[in-house]
Amino acid sequence: MGKIKIKRASTKVDMTAMCDVSFLLLTFFILTATARQPEPLPVDMPASTVQIKVPDTNLGTLTVGDGGKVFFGVTGPNVRVNMLNRISEKYNLTFTDEEKQRFSLIDGFGVPISRLKQLIAMDNAERVSSGFQTGIPADSTDNQLREWVLAARLATAEVNNEQMRVAIKGDAEEDYPAIKKVIDVLQEQSLNKFSLITNLRIAD
Repeated sequence: MGKIKIKRASTKVDMTAMCDVSFLLLTFFILTATARQPEPLPVDMPASTVQIKVPDTNLGTLTVGDGGKVFFGVTGPNVRVNMLNRISEKYNLTFTDEEKQRFSLIDGFGVPISRLKQLIAMDNAERVSSGFQTGIPADSTDNQLREWVLAARLATAEVNNEQMRVAIKGDAEEDYPAIKKVIDVLQEQSLNKFSLITNLRIAD
């Protein structure tokens, strides 16, 4: 009696469907990803072994560097628009809907109120490279930084029904008085709890 021949199945695997899925996923992630905005004031942060993560939402960040310049940014486009509305009422300014929309896309800024409209009209590259941003005034006679922080806190509470967390990102070479000036602004509003953003250092 002859042996029964078993038909050998092909070992080839058709990868066409897998390639299609891979390219679809890649296209999806590219189209839905948000480009990281360039920082208006790059700073060399001090090193630390602390690994507590700063929250991604309901956060106001104060950046100090370049000889005491202070920049401010808050998360969330709706919060930014609400904050701008409050500042416009405080300083009797008027912003168009287009200006509010453009401001809602700005992560951080550092100009006096009088130059805010000019800053909004610039594109991202001009804002970062032109040297136009000289910092938000925080002097005792014209403490605009205090008004921005207060407006951001009220805006965060109204829009997200949450309290705004505050983080300070200072340059490692910055003098202490410049940092203290920012801390004083926070303490005037009874904000005694805040985070210090640092680079991670491996413990010895």
